[in-house]
Amino acid sequence: MHRVGIVLRWPLGLARVSWRYLWRVTAIHRSEADGAPADRPGPVPQAVLDGDVQRVEDGVGPLLRRRYAVRVVGATLSPAQVIGRFSGDPNCGAPSEVAVFEKVRGLDGELRVGDEFLIRMPGPWDGPVRVIDTGPASFRLATLRGHLEAGQIEFRCRAEDGELVFEIESWARSGDRLSNLLYTRLRLAKEIQLNLWVETCLRLARDVGGRARGGVRVETRRIPLPALTSMP
Repeated sequence: MHRVGIVLRWPLGLARVSWRYLWRVTAIHRSEADGAPADRPGPVPQAVLDGDVQRVEDGVGPLLRRRYAVRVVGATLSPAQVIGRFSGDPNCGAPSEVAVFEKVRGLDGELRVGDEFLIRMPGPWDGPVRVIDTGPASFRLATLRGHLEAGQIEFRCRAEDGELVFEIESWARSGDRLSNLLYTRLRLAKEIQLNLWVETCLRLARDVGGRARGGVRVETRRIPLPALTSMP
């Protein structure tokens, strides 16, 4: 019944998110550039690597390294507290109209390497992920079999010049040919994903008692397939 309730909320939820996207007053600064071998992510640690993990090497199409960043003024929490709150309950930041995190392995309220989530999203977008690294103010996930993408995503926060900087960085290829069509060719999944993480940045800025300064920056570095396959 919980799953049915999530699905029933999606049409209205997507309409609300689309409306906010069209009328959002916060600036989104987007840039794209060619990538390089250094843009590949580090390997998945052997301790959490098995046949369910979708590594970058298992994906289809170009590799995209994307970074979403927001500077937060007037925050009342430290970087470790921001990540601690978000990792304990990702739904406090992610817009439920687009994504709902369900923990399927591990204890609620904490985050450890090996924990897993199923991210419920509209259409055929459900995304299983596994925690592969944690730090005082960061954590990283790897996609699992059945995910729209093959790769990794990291959430982190730091203090800089009296402000907080919250970042989401991903390294991913499409999980299969259909995903590559929807993401790279039709750009549908790409825009849904962009809106998801931009909204997460803005929600977390409000959640820590601050406000976003200078909008949200979205940087994309693209490594085409020929260059990717030639890398060691």
